[in-house]
This record gives sequence, structure tokens and C-alpha cells, in this order.
Amino acid sequence: MNESDYIPIAALNQYSYCSHRCWRMFCAGEFIDNQYTIEGTSLHERVHTVGEGQREDTWQIRAIWLKSERYKLIGKSDLIESENGEFYPIEYKRGRKGEWDNDELQVCAQALCLEEMTGKVINTGYIYYAQTHQRQIVEISKELRQNAIATIKTVQTLLFTGAMPKAIKSKRCEGCSLYSQCLPQATEKVERYQEGN
Repeated sequence: MNESDYIPIAALNQYSYCSHRCWRMFCAGEFIDNQYTIEGTSLHERVHTVGEGQREDTWQIRAIWLKSERYKLIGKSDLIESENGEFYPIEYKRGRKGEWDNDELQVCAQALCLEEMTGKVINTGYIYYAQTHQRQIVEISKELRQNAIATIKTVQTLLFTGAMPKAIKSKRCEGCSLYSQCLPQATEKVERYQEGN
């Protein structure tokens, strides 16, 4: 990657979830499917049927590309809605609300792109969780924007340098499709052994 390349919006979500996973996916080009990734891909295949339409007073457009020159971001939206001149990015996720804020970060990155593309301030987005059939509101707050912009810069550095972050064992590892690639527990044991010698 060079400094003029665009960062995939999805890389921000992956980095926020696990920096090592992000490195494996976007620097090393590694990806392995598991039950969760297959369910997510299936959901997005249904959602990403390109098109637009009207639903009562809401205009909806699916699967359009979002881009920001300012932040060097690019990615495909799941759904953009417009009502009374306001735009809302909506990200679809297979499960239910988790403990982490990586999905909100992704919605915020989409909002940053939409703002640049439309010239309008985006204050709200949503995450639709397929397991519960619920939409969760995402307030595009100053704090979330600052977090997103900081993550963009960090991911840009990661992709530019290719420096591999350390694999750290956490609860997030349980459902990770790349767990067998990084084996954070084994890494910890080796490090403890090396410290003892």
C-alpha cells in the first residue's frame, strides 16, 4: 500500500475488533471462513442486491459505493436511507449487539463518506442486527468521529508499514475465523518460556 491508496471501511471494523486480525486480512491477505463469516456473507449477499426504492416516506438505496477523498476511505454500503433531506447509513450484522464498538465505528466511517459525497452533516446511523431483527441507533457524536478518524490514521499506518501487531488472547478470539492462524495462547506460552530462560 502507498499513502495515496484508499482504506477499506471494513478494515476499521476489523482493526477495532482485533488489530492482529486486521493485519492478517488486509496485509497478509489471509482469510478463513467459519460459521459466523458464512452467515455474515449470506446476509450481505441478500442485502447487497443493488437497487433503490421508496418505503413510505423513506427513500432507500442498497449496495452503493461510498468514498472519501479527505480520509482516503472506500467501501460498499449495505443500505442508505433518506428522509426529509437527511441521510442515514445502515450497516447489517448477522448477530446481535455485542460488547464492542467496532460496528459503530464502521457506521461512523460510512457517515464521514456520506457527508463528503452529499455535503450534508450526518448525525445518525443505524446497525440492523439480523438475529434480533432490531435496529440500533448510532449517534454520530464528536467522540465517535474522533475515534473513527484516529482509527483511520492508525489503519493507514498499519497498511502502509505492514508491521504485524502482536496477537493478544481475549474473549474476542472465541468466534474468530483466523484463530488457528494466530494462536495467541501459544504465542503467550512461548513468550513466557523465553522470559524464563
